[in-house]
Amino acid sequence: MAQKTILFPTDFSTASDAALPHAEALARQSDARLLIVHVEEPPLAYGGGELYYGLPEPDSERILKMLEDVRPADPALPHAHRLAMGDPAAEIVRIAADEAAEMIVLGTHGRTGMTRFLMGSVAEAIVRRAPCPVLVYRETAQKLSAPVGAAGRG
Repeated sequence: MAQKTILFPTDFSTASDAALPHAEALARQSDARLLIVHVEEPPLAYGGGELYYGLPEPDSERILKMLEDVRPADPALPHAHRLAMGDPAAEIVRIAADEAAEMIVLGTHGRTGMTRFLMGSVAEAIVRRAPCPVLVYRETAQKLSAPVGAAGRG
């Protein structure tokens, strides 16, 4: 019998970092391995077909190192890393199907309104097309207000 797999996509953001403990807990509870995935988008072509990143070309060795640095807190939890290239949502759905993943656990930035319209939502696309259940964890914002009774003390 094949080992169960919990798929954890990361974009190296704080939202992904916040979702990792939930992916770990589910993997541990279901006796599954954690498959940690990062999908690099190919460079965009513009104008006459030139490539444009907007930033210096990413160093694939650096990206692979960043991916390998994403690890479960419990080193005994079986885990593996996978780096893919393509459309993030499509690749995550494809990997989940190929691996017969039990679940996908991912963090979301929780963008709304015009920002979501302009940037799209990878999480939404995954939820719509995934071959398995998807847990989307939204990072909670830090409270910026002072504790009750602390305002005005000098």
